Amino acid sequence: MKETKSHWEEVYHKKSYEDASWYQEKPETSLKFIEELELSECSKIIDVGGGDSNLVDYLLKEEYRDVSVLDISEKALEKSQKRLNEDAEKVNWIVADASEFEVTQVYHLWHDRAAFHFLTEDDQIENYLRTLENAVASGGYVILATFSKNGPEKCSGRTVKQYSKEDLQQLLQEKFDLLKCENIDHKTPSGAIQNFTFCCFKKK
Repeated sequence: MKETKSHWEEVYHKKSYEDASWYQEKPETSLKFIEELELSECSKIIDVGGGDSNLVDYLLKEEYRDVSVLDISEKALEKSQKRLNEDAEKVNWIVADASEFEVTQVYHLWHDRAAFHFLTEDDQIENYLRTLENAVASGGYVILATFSKNGPEKCSGRTVKQYSKEDLQQLLQEKFDLLKCENIDHKTPSGAIQNFTFCCFKKK
């Protein structure tokens, strides 16, 4: 955990969001998936591994009133807070490792774009999935996006685990039903193409 945290603190210290491979001016796919769920404005939403992503900005624009952003990097969350200015007070900021996060409430939506695939050890994955199961309300949703089998094998100097639709479905099938899954190409600021497996699940 300590080594992982120091790695990401350094990444966010050195890179601006606009230079990071995961940069999206507008997170179109995530927003489309969320819009289709027709959540109420008071729904509890958590963006896991949200870092300094712009997703929180758009969620606030859509007038969601209970948004949390979790990231292992304090520096990343500080960048988001600075960008949001006074609106940062509307968000619950959580500095934690996604595989060690202790849940204190349940959420109607758990969103994770590109955090889960950095967990490569079996115990990390098991802990994450256990937390996920406990954190999502009955009838709640999970939007989970990882590098696909055609995606990169490494990102930011870290080895990642690639997943297909079938892989993710198998991991979550005991407690969640798959609603939809798409393979999405993400174009990085350097022009590289990264293929993602983007899935949405509903808690049974």
